[in-house]
Amino acid sequence: MPEPMGHGSRRLRADLALLATAVVWGMAFVVCRMAAARTGSFLYNGARFLLGALTLLPFAGARLRGLTRVEVRGGALVGALLFVAAGLQQVGLRFTTAGKAGFITGLYVVFVPLCLALVWREWPRGSTWVASLLAAAGLFLLSAVEQLALAPGDGLELVGAVFWAFHVILIGRLARRVDVLRLALMQYLVCGLLSLTAGWLFESSTAPGLLSAWWAILYTGVLSVGLGYTLQLVGQRQAPPADASVILSGEAIIAALSGWLFLGERLAPWQLLGCGLMLAGMILAQASLWRTGDRGRA
Repeated sequence: MPEPMGHGSRRLRADLALLATAVVWGMAFVVCRMAAARTGSFLYNGARFLLGALTLLPFAGARLRGLTRVEVRGGALVGALLFVAAGLQQVGLRFTTAGKAGFITGLYVVFVPLCLALVWREWPRGSTWVASLLAAAGLFLLSAVEQLALAPGDGLELVGAVFWAFHVILIGRLARRVDVLRLALMQYLVCGLLSLTAGWLFESSTAPGLLSAWWAILYTGVLSVGLGYTLQLVGQRQAPPADASVILSGEAIIAALSGWLFLGERLAPWQLLGCGLMLAGMILAQASLWRTGDRGRA
């Protein structure tokens, strides 16, 4: 039975919002990698997430009077997950390429059903395990160097991908229950304040370092955070998490293309094969959910 026209148009807008998010996030890998050489990772994240909150404040400020307990607690939780995931990602970018970081981060598409199985006891089917093995093999080929070892940055990106998976799952569970602008503002503030605190405690970079990366903070703060993460919330109000994660995983392809266009990064043939295996694993993990009709579960 065809979907009502109103619902179909809302889903189309949601998918377009998620696609725009993937493009903005994918291009941000290049900017973040360039910023990683200029300033501390946590101070950089703190500055850009607080700038993202400041960007959103004119639109969400009038709604703060209606802030609910679910939005406060949910915003604090997803903000803390965002702090860990973004922190691992930014530190990892010091030791790997933008393209590889984008593809490894994209493994959250596979980790979403795995995390649901371990935490919520929603067990994935056999095809999802096959997808995980494909993605793991692709990761090995993509990240292997002459000694066939994983670079330190690749490991950090991989651990970060697990936290991104939890972030996507919780956003999907919260987005339809709360005001998305209030939730977005809460998570930006929590992530930004935690990042600044970690930067002051563990990093030597100061104001001059942040000033040297002002252009990266401006781009990622306004576009990647203020626009991108807000569009993610808007999109996940209508798109089931399984559909949303497929579209969002397109950031890996954009990251690789951006690294090639702007940083001159190259991938060897076996690394290109690894990218293909990872992409196949991502698609297979989601295709199994589509076939079984569980589109709203992962």
